[in-house]
Amino acid sequence: MPTLTRLIIILAILAGLVYVGMVGLVTFVHPTQTEMTIRIPSEKLNPKPDTPK
Repeated sequence: MPTLTRLIIILAILAGLVYVGMVGLVTFVHPTQTEMTIRIPSEKLNPKPDTPK
């Protein structure tokens, strides 16, 4: 049983480190917000009607 206990403890420590890392990222990293403009050609907004042949 000592190996099973050691495995569970190691997995718990790793899960705790991952959790602390995620909390650190959420706390200290702030995304920059910028305004974004996308130009759409007028041909895509108002397509020309197809002419019958």
